[in-house]
Amino acid sequence: MWLTENYPPQRGGMAHSCDRIVRTLREAGVTVDVAHFSARHDDWRVETKRNGRHFQCPVREDAAHALNRLWNVLENDHAACSLTTHVVAFGGLLPLMAAPIYAAWLGVPLLTLVRGNDFDAGIFSLKRGDVLREALTRAAHVCAVSRDKVEKIKALYPHAQVSCVPNGIDLTDWQLTPADRQQAADWRQVHVEPGRRVLGLFGHLKRKKGGLFFLEALLRSGHARRFHLLLVGEIEAEMTEWLTAHQTEIAFTPLPFHDRYELLPYYAACEMIVLPSFYDGLPNVLLEAAGLGIPALASRAGGMADHLITDQHAILFRPGEAHDCRQAITQAANMSDEQLRRMGDNCSSLAATAFDHRVEAHSYESILRHTLDRATPISRFDHDDVAPACSPAALQEAEIA
Repeated sequence: MWLTENYPPQRGGMAHSCDRIVRTLREAGVTVDVAHFSARHDDWRVETKRNGRHFQCPVREDAAHALNRLWNVLENDHAACSLTTHVVAFGGLLPLMAAPIYAAWLGVPLLTLVRGNDFDAGIFSLKRGDVLREALTRAAHVCAVSRDKVEKIKALYPHAQVSCVPNGIDLTDWQLTPADRQQAADWRQVHVEPGRRVLGLFGHLKRKKGGLFFLEALLRSGHARRFHLLLVGEIEAEMTEWLTAHQTEIAFTPLPFHDRYELLPYYAACEMIVLPSFYDGLPNVLLEAAGLGIPALASRAGGMADHLITDQHAILFRPGEAHDCRQAITQAANMSDEQLRRMGDNCSSLAATAFDHRVEAHSYESILRHTLDRATPISRFDHDDVAPACSPAALQEAEIA
């Protein structure tokens, strides 16, 4: 039973990651039932899929009502009660809150899959902190996407079983077509002055992603006129205001959020992608760019430090270090086209090996098998066969005993 707040038709990297992992596990023969909590759902619905089911769970103002309603569905479902082997928490506050409870009530192991934002936003949060800690301490196994998260969780909970399982990418249909390349060339001809390199920033450019920090470093580096910024996704107000105030000094093109495959021509238009995060997990943007042979200008936050080697796949700088970032920008400005091409080739090889989605799914499948014997030692019952513990019959049996 896989609990999540991030699943298609929602957009974004978390929803894509959840879909990729569930789909690949199902293709490997693992039965996965997905319970998707979302305010966008209009009604409760259960759909049968290949090797699993999809529980559509509407969430309104009263989240507790949604969690209790789902439990009604589960406890009245013989398959859910008798065949479920694990409960998995993936992405968002409600899964982290509900999964330990459902796992205990079903008498099965809990797997807590910590994405970057779950930990970074939760560990210091008055609202989320207790929920996150409960999901970590009660888990039979915890998985994180970067080694720094594994180390931090182990330091807090020395007895926890914690593994690093990096994000994956399916490169089968993640390829540039001639049409994508032509669209990229056409866009550059219209928007980019000759001689400028295009730096791409993709996704939800929230504060932790370091967008404003990078803009200020770029301006102070003295190389702003060597670049054109392509910003695709959600841009927070402070970045928009800064760009408006410096539009004569920084060349940039802002574009709204696009569906994943619509991004291909825009990736193709970039010499490098920029990931200046203060803290992070392992961004899908990094994997998508690497899969297309596009190197990164990135901080060493999270999974970037695990996989990227300076001058081989990326130009790296210490998170939040302005001087270090300016030096990285200078290196990006002065690097030859041939150096960039070699780095891009190395990125393609990295994506095909370290980020293979089948390896990712196999890691999760191995952990599922390894934790099968860690069920909570309580008895699960069929309502038709066993009297509830508080029924008159059960109380009478207790008195006799």
